Amino acid sequence: MNEKEYDQQLRIETIERQHLYGVFSHYNRYEPTPYAALDELCETYLFRRQDTVIDFGCGKGRLNFYLHDRFDCSVIGIEMNGQFYEDALRNTVNYQSRRKRRSGSLRFEQAYAEQYDIPDEANIFYFFNPFSSQIFMKVIDHILQSVERTSRSVDLILYYPTDEYRDYLERHTVFEQTDEIRLRELYEKNHDERFVIYRFDPSESFQNGYEENRRRIEY
Repeated sequence: MNEKEYDQQLRIETIERQHLYGVFSHYNRYEPTPYAALDELCETYLFRRQDTVIDFGCGKGRLNFYLHDRFDCSVIGIEMNGQFYEDALRNTVNYQSRRKRRSGSLRFEQAYAEQYDIPDEANIFYFFNPFSSQIFMKVIDHILQSVERTSRSVDLILYYPTDEYRDYLERHTVFEQTDEIRLRELYEKNHDERFVIYRFDPSESFQNGYEENRRRIEY
């Protein structure tokens, strides 16, 4: 299926790209992850019904509806732009109008990512370069604070990962890369066409000086 057909199947509208200006200089334009890329991601990375996924900079909610429909997991979309947030809510009404009630929850919140309090049940965090590296650092710190409150293994999924994001994770945090998914037919032309997955499992890290590493995180 092409992008339009996928949208029609989910009864949502997410295709159009849009830019942000002015006070949103730390936030990047709205550009949804291609459905073909999501298909490839889910061939390798298997989401579970008990997962709670947070999509930072969710825009109109494509990833949220896709994962909820395919895996029945809980998904939270965080979007600071009021128009995109309203579009996501409108998509929710249309999406739910033809679907049976699911066990996984689906919700959207209008908030700045760096001010958002991470729920203790969230265990997967998705980023398609939604904002500057400065905001990314703050969000990662909030995720780690959440893990300190409620110990659990957490994953970060980065699509089209920037060098700044990866450098920060690998040099200044306790996250470790666990996988890289290169998109067929695209990666050879553009090496950014991939997903990179990082994991922090405190049950392992406490044995390797987690507290010492945590204190050394630089902002």
